[in-house]
Amino acid sequence: MNFAVDKSDPLKTYDILAGLVAPRPIALVTSLNEAGQVDAAPYSSYNYLCSDPPILGIGMMDRPGGRFVSKETRRNIRVCGEFVVNVVTEDLAQQMNICSTDVPEGVDKLEMAGLETAPSAVIKVPRIKQAHAALECVEYMTLEIGRGGIVLGQVVSMYVEDRFVDPSGPYVLATELHAIGRMNGLGAYVKTEGAFLTIPRIQTRSK
Repeated sequence: MNFAVDKSDPLKTYDILAGLVAPRPIALVTSLNEAGQVDAAPYSSYNYLCSDPPILGIGMMDRPGGRFVSKETRRNIRVCGEFVVNVVTEDLAQQMNICSTDVPEGVDKLEMAGLETAPSAVIKVPRIKQAHAALECVEYMTLEIGRGGIVLGQVVSMYVEDRFVDPSGPYVLATELHAIGRMNGLGAYVKTEGAFLTIPRIQTRSK
């Protein structure tokens, strides 16, 4: 089948795109509103884009409907200028899903999911205590595109539990951390335990 994007409903475009650009890492983002309340929401339109300076990008669409209604995370970042990307691993998959629930503002999704917060090292937005790794970010810039935007965050501190770090690099022990990925918009995810494939990098020969 061929899908003509200019003739397709945006939701149908999303359904196909989300199933093809996969697997995608999941950012469980914590942010603070004006009242200092912590919100947590997962985003899979997410990746790191640059390492010097360290920049990651998160695509955040407005809520569907007849008018533009920004999601809480976008508004919180606009106000606070900071956020934390908590790495979603297999043991946090169900809690992440609970945090994706569309609930009235003010409802504590972290409490719903049985999650706690811990102070960040540099910024005032806390990380999730149960997350084995987290990236503290300050807003670098936000690109407003259509009914959403791309938030670019500059990583200012990185937290990884000691048991998931090989100090010789240092390297993240991905085969032990077991991050999960999202595969489409239908609730399909992929686990990494027992699924790693090692392909050595091809070395360039000098002439």
